[in-house]
Amino acid sequence: MDVANIQPDAVNLPGLQLSSIGQFFIPASASLQERRPRTLKHGDTFAVFDHNGDVISGPGSPEGIFHRDTRYLSHFYMTIGGARPMLLSSTLRDDNATLTCDLTNPDLFDGTGKMVLEHDLLHIRRTRFLWQGHCLERLVVRNFNDQPREISIELAVDADFADLFEVRGTERGKRGTRNPTITTNDGVELSYTGLDGCRRTTSIRFEPAPELVTAQQAVFRLQLQPRQARSIFIKIACNCEPDSSPTAAFFKGLRDARRALRLSSSRAAAVETSNDIFNEALRRSVSDVYMLLTDTPEGPYPYAGIPWFSTVFGRDAIITALQTLWLDPTIAKGVLGHLAANQAIGVDPVADAEPGKILHEVRYGEMAELGEVPFRRYYGSVDSTPLFVMLAGAYLERTGDLETLRGLWPNIEAALTWIEDYGDRDGDGFVEYGRMTEEGLANQGWKDSYDSVFHADGTLAKGPIALAEVQAYAYAAFSAAAMICRRLDRREIASRYSARAASLQFAFDAAFFDERLGTYVLALDGDKRPCRVRASNAGHALLTGITYPERAEAVVKTLMEPSSFCGWGIRTVPSTEARYNPMSYHNGSIWPHDNSLIASGLGRYGYRKEASRVFQGLFAASTYIDLRRLPELFCGFTRRRAQGPTFYPVACAPQAWAAAAPLSLLQSSLGLTFEPENTQITFERPVLPAFLDEVVIRNLTVASGAVSVALRRSGRQVTVEVLDRRGGVNVVSLN
Repeated sequence: MDVANIQPDAVNLPGLQLSSIGQFFIPASASLQERRPRTLKHGDTFAVFDHNGDVISGPGSPEGIFHRDTRYLSHFYMTIGGARPMLLSSTLRDDNATLTCDLTNPDLFDGTGKMVLEHDLLHIRRTRFLWQGHCLERLVVRNFNDQPREISIELAVDADFADLFEVRGTERGKRGTRNPTITTNDGVELSYTGLDGCRRTTSIRFEPAPELVTAQQAVFRLQLQPRQARSIFIKIACNCEPDSSPTAAFFKGLRDARRALRLSSSRAAAVETSNDIFNEALRRSVSDVYMLLTDTPEGPYPYAGIPWFSTVFGRDAIITALQTLWLDPTIAKGVLGHLAANQAIGVDPVADAEPGKILHEVRYGEMAELGEVPFRRYYGSVDSTPLFVMLAGAYLERTGDLETLRGLWPNIEAALTWIEDYGDRDGDGFVEYGRMTEEGLANQGWKDSYDSVFHADGTLAKGPIALAEVQAYAYAAFSAAAMICRRLDRREIASRYSARAASLQFAFDAAFFDERLGTYVLALDGDKRPCRVRASNAGHALLTGITYPERAEAVVKTLMEPSSFCGWGIRTVPSTEARYNPMSYHNGSIWPHDNSLIASGLGRYGYRKEASRVFQGLFAASTYIDLRRLPELFCGFTRRRAQGPTFYPVACAPQAWAAAAPLSLLQSSLGLTFEPENTQITFERPVLPAFLDEVVIRNLTVASGAVSVALRRSGRQVTVEVLDRRGGVNVVSLN
């Protein structure tokens, strides 16, 4: 991500100043796990609600409706007769299309203390969704009393127009101007003119018109006969004109939103298994991935996560595309196209940009526009560029789409030039990072906490830093480039990249593998001293194939030791290391995406049983988590019998690469690969984890064909049966 999360006590470490940690940290003052919010997203708009469907403002609150990095609604609070309704249930549809909150009335009293309505006589259902910059809601109130009732529904509203970085905790010395609120008989308009000169407007309309509308509240008085229901429709528009009535907009938008979700997800293969709980987890994973997809001119692009990272990130989207490539290659095509269209073409120190470099992050808010944060269009990640080439190669191997790769070749070549020239800062053949200004990110690998790269004694490494996994990605990039060039009939260039990959593999083994550690060191610091720390980063070397076969067993053994594999997954840093802290962001926590990539590497070297153990651990964790939704990360405490995992307080959920992790883990266990040139799908030594006896995959595409297959446990082996076939697809099972 763009910034490290820190623990509240981190700022009290001796000699440590907040400025040395980073300007853009996310303070752990409000636990997302404690709130367990309900989230919706469409396009550049996302929303965070509490279980009642309210938005409650206050210090540290992440709740609200956000559009292009600005909070357009910071308070939206419903009461009935002046009291807050009681929660019955709060659910998201399986496809994430709508949030439904079922509520009822508490005991209601008049001014003298006399009870005027007993609890549980009124049912209130709030149905809400996002569509094209709008939040649309139907509020239905039904009277289950045997007497007529007159009730009052109050809706308090406000908008602070806070920049997302303000919501995350960054203080601003000066803000723009809040404009006077405009009220009408059926709504209210809130607006703000920022220091960037941009006017941001929130328009709220109600149907039917409330009895009373003020700048802060709308009040409805409803007459309800026994069993009668009344509806109130609400339309909240973020920076766009309300062009239809709330009622018409609700029904049309609901139809269009569900249709769009069905259309996009229909591209994907469908998976069903013998485990109903895992089926729930899979449905949520797929739904979360498709909810996070945003249409760009180049195709669908997965935004990174809610609430803090609902925007374009290079690294996150590439990894998500790799994880879902077997399921839906269209995602990878969209990611490649959008990142190519936004590739850096010049040197810009403020943006950490250099020719050929791939995006890290894009922001649209006021603070980014003014340069108060450097992320308007920011390139400060060392791994996005080699990962871009790596994805291009994987996409070609999955689809055989040579036409798209031919169009992308100038961007791929520019990325490779960056790796060899700008990425290799000292000419030693390795890719290092170091920010170009003090405002840039200090650590630019995926573990970007201020303390994530350190020596065995805990001393922080000084840059420029060469991370182990980045060299692995560079190796994969050169290998992918060689394969692409061969397919493009550029044999001489292919030979050069093949030689470059082999040279890097040899140098990496010599400089990074440590016999005493039994694995690769975490990094080389600016003096080329190895950071002799065991870490999950070594698993990414397995992922890319840079590991020599004779090293694989030692690396796998180290990753699967109890100090590293805690039962839920592989820790970012094992308990043996100086900075191990299971509650930290990067030094002992469990990241689902990290584990899924490691599992892919385990499968690559034939360690499918170990990959299956990782799969089982993360699935077990998901059974304890709300909505079966794997979060961005959770704490790395050792798994205990009959107890769930310990949650990380400000982890995003849904998070794209966490949502895609179960899909990637399934592919790794099944040994699923594709040969589009032969219209062939292969299952190499498939393994089913203990919680699965059968997996059925439908509409699994390759080239112009598709198959449906069933994999079943049979003794110690897994059998593969073709259920349906079109287009002459050849299915091969290698046991």
